[in-house]
Amino acid sequence: MSLKEKITDDMKAAMRAKDSERLGTIRLLTAAMKQKEVDERIELDDAAVIAVIDKMVKQRKDSITAFEQGGRADLAAKEAAELVVLEAYLPARLSADEIAAEVQAIVSALGAKGPGDMGKVMGAVKAKLAGKADMGQVSAAVKAALAS
Repeated sequence: MSLKEKITDDMKAAMRAKDSERLGTIRLLTAAMKQKEVDERIELDDAAVIAVIDKMVKQRKDSITAFEQGGRADLAAKEAAELVVLEAYLPARLSADEIAAEVQAIVSALGAKGPGDMGKVMGAVKAKLAGKADMGQVSAAVKAALAS
């Protein structure tokens, strides 16, 4: 079963269970997936669905930070609930040590030296770790690896 089919099945289950919060989040996700399909005239595979989910997770995290700074705990809690639902569809994330090891291997394979090679390294790392790691952590690991 593809990830897209699993999301559709979970939406049906949330409808039957009358779980309106979960249903709303899944509907937002399916709308984002449908929008990407229409915009690019493609059928999304699992990797593309994970990219859409990753983008939505990042948006939720940014929103939570903004709402907490603005003193809106109610909206931050709503975003946090959506974040939990979305993260359930992502594959297991790599730990900081695993990310550092992967980055170090890619840096040595590319022969990158110094901050000037950041773009080249990030391109290779994004291709390999897309959906498996938080790109904020990856970027920090790349900076650390190129600084040493």
